[in-house]
Amino acid sequence: MDRPKVTIPALREMKARGEKIVMHTAYNHWQAQMAELAGADTILVGDSAGMVEHGFTSTVPVTMEMMLLHCAAVVRGSRSPFIIGDMPFMSYEVSIQEAVRNAGRLVKEGGVDAVKLEGGTSRAQTIEAIVRAGIPVVGHVGLTPQSATQLGGFKVQGKDRERARQVLEDAMAVQEAGACMVVLECVPTPLAKVITERLSIPTVGIGAGPHCDGQVLVFHDVLGIFDAFKPKFVKRYMNCRDAMIQALREYTQEVRSAAFPGEEHGFSMDEDQLEGL
Repeated sequence: MDRPKVTIPALREMKARGEKIVMHTAYNHWQAQMAELAGADTILVGDSAGMVEHGFTSTVPVTMEMMLLHCAAVVRGSRSPFIIGDMPFMSYEVSIQEAVRNAGRLVKEGGVDAVKLEGGTSRAQTIEAIVRAGIPVVGHVGLTPQSATQLGGFKVQGKDRERARQVLEDAMAVQEAGACMVVLECVPTPLAKVITERLSIPTVGIGAGPHCDGQVLVFHDVLGIFDAFKPKFVKRYMNCRDAMIQALREYTQEVRSAAFPGEEHGFSMDEDQLEGL
């Protein structure tokens, strides 16, 4: 029996019960199928696709067109998880009107249930406008990869009192603007705990410790496919990359040695029909 569609009220109820929310990332149809079969509550179609799927060194080059293709593929591959699409860099910064328009595209053309954008107090008005347009929004505070250069690189955010206060204020602003959930990235564990206790909306951590209402890791990191770098907060549950390379090597060797394809991999035809040629 199919699991019922996960909704915003269902996610809030999970927070209230203390039941952990599982968020997977996925970027195409088969990854979405696997995430759903593994029991994902939510799927994030992240702009991390730029790095793990397209080979960019950051998320900055990702475009709306790329995100629309990835979102639509993920939506086709899953039914019950709550699906969130990342708004890429410069799709919501220029103006509130453009932000609402692009969020609408992710919902209408990409088929997602909600959009995610980075920033706290500075993005509160944008979040409010998108929500007012009838589009659920997931916030993202702490380390915001799209603006990592301004933050001094990919560093933990909120380690001193002043910066911790700012991260807390950002999270509160996101909630007050109407967001249904917020991602906390690279935030000290004690600070993430305080934020999670203060907010009525669920928090999902990535490098933010165990006290968040849920957790997210990149699909490629969980399976050990991506090896360009490994953040401290990543746990690899298998080394899929090596296994995949080995399988491809065996295929390569069998083709070169004429061991593949074998008789069992081909199709026969009537000898009389062959003579007729």
